[in-house]
Amino acid sequence: MIDFHSEKALVRAYYSDLDQADADIANVLSTYVSGTYQWRGFHPFGELDAARVAADFWGPLRRSLTSMQRREDIFFAGQSDCDQPGTWVVSMGHLMGLFDEAWLGIQPTGKMAFLRYCEFHRVEDGRITETAMYFDIPHLMMQAGLQPFPPQTAAHLVQPGPRTHDGLLYEAQPEEEGTKTLAAIEAMIADLGQWQLGLPLEEELRRTWNEDMIWWGPAGIGATYTIPRYAKQHSGPFRAGFADRSKTKHIARLAEGHYGGFFGWPNFTARATGGFMGMPGSDKLGEFRVIDIYRREGDKLAENWIFIDLLHFWNCLGVDILARTTEVPRT
Repeated sequence: MIDFHSEKALVRAYYSDLDQADADIANVLSTYVSGTYQWRGFHPFGELDAARVAADFWGPLRRSLTSMQRREDIFFAGQSDCDQPGTWVVSMGHLMGLFDEAWLGIQPTGKMAFLRYCEFHRVEDGRITETAMYFDIPHLMMQAGLQPFPPQTAAHLVQPGPRTHDGLLYEAQPEEEGTKTLAAIEAMIADLGQWQLGLPLEEELRRTWNEDMIWWGPAGIGATYTIPRYAKQHSGPFRAGFADRSKTKHIARLAEGHYGGFFGWPNFTARATGGFMGMPGSDKLGEFRVIDIYRREGDKLAENWIFIDLLHFWNCLGVDILARTTEVPRT
């Protein structure tokens, strides 16, 4: 049994101090992160150092979503041997607060609002050296009454955590369970490949997914349930709407117990041929920055939570979704 106790304890202590911080967010970061800390966040933030994370992201967000709570659904750790080898700690859930002040031009409602998030933290020598924090801004926009995209193919929801309610792996897990989960994830990735396995889509999916799988997609695409509906409401339309997909690259990919996931920056590029999300085609390549979190049941995957930087993808194609929806010009 591999024990990631110290790395998990560090991230949990960081969250405890960060979630209670007010004006001293920069001091909290300086306590936990390294001098070469790198933070990656969805558009319009990009890559920031610790000082700018505090000033540009956490400060404005905390002023906007007052009385903020972290509602964590999944927490695990593991070793990755991808582009950034080492120990990573993963947290996924919602940041919930009262939407009392505008954020990124999104006007407040004075009501509860949920910002879906997922973070991967690389931990070395008792410090967080790198973070990928992905969050669903279009989902927050929809809660504020905005429609950043045309009607989607699946369901728009405030998404729950795992069906099994066992996603918070604060304690060490049997190593063999994590090995099985990572094998299931990698088998799915191998089947996905370049969309050239040669099987009918539903048959391909049944190789690595349980029949009652749930795909918790981002706002703009939505969530879908069972293999046939996933094929109809996301996977099929997605494949039909793109060409020239590149090979997939991950910065980290890991698993512990029945949970695992990966992220890339970007994971892959593809050319929109038209129709995806009700949007027109383009001759430009768009980047897909993605986090996927999985729950395994038996030998196959049962649930999948997905974070896609759709604002960045469409910005690559010359469409500034955030600016045109909020009517706030951006440079």
